[in-house]
Amino acid sequence: MKVERFVTGIISTNCYLAINKETRQAVVIDPAASPSYLMKHIRSEGLKIEAILLTHGHFDHMMGIDGFLAEYDVPVYVHEDDEDVMNQPELNLSSTYTSGYTFSGAHYMKDNQVLTYAGYDFQVIHTPGHTRGGCCYYVESEGVLFSGDTLFQNSVGRTDFQNSSTSDLIRSIREKLMLLPDDTHVYPGHMGETTIGHERKYNPYI
Repeated sequence: MKVERFVTGIISTNCYLAINKETRQAVVIDPAASPSYLMKHIRSEGLKIEAILLTHGHFDHMMGIDGFLAEYDVPVYVHEDDEDVMNQPELNLSSTYTSGYTFSGAHYMKDNQVLTYAGYDFQVIHTPGHTRGGCCYYVESEGVLFSGDTLFQNSVGRTDFQNSSTSDLIRSIREKLMLLPDDTHVYPGHMGETTIGHERKYNPYI
């Protein structure tokens, strides 16, 4: 798997392309925006977008959905506990930062569900705390975790929002993510990459 990162949107969100180098199939994780340079890159590389995976329903991780769907007829996935966040601007924070945004066409997933796209199995790990439906995507075969706003490099996601919970977030990380191998490569929703082993040693929150 080749993972490409694009920092997009008004809060510098990491949007990832998870690419199968042999088939050129790809999955989009957290499209904060769909800027022309990103869409041009996808076309120039001959990538075949297969699905959009959201780690949670906050606006800064999903406002690029419409731009992608205008060019690619693909499913959009988010955990079922974030259905209200997807559909309420005050909960997804878009009404605070923009004129408001919602998306009602998502497929809602459950914990431990496996989505198979681009030749890879993306295991849904429900990690409530930042939002009730926050989740991570673990690709065991590649040793890769897309952690959204659950786990950051030397930090964790914010829990000062409506329906957030510090205790739930820390429990999610300790009881689910810290079970993964140390060499698991973590691609977070903001800032730089890390590994589970590094966070186990140096993250002050866990």
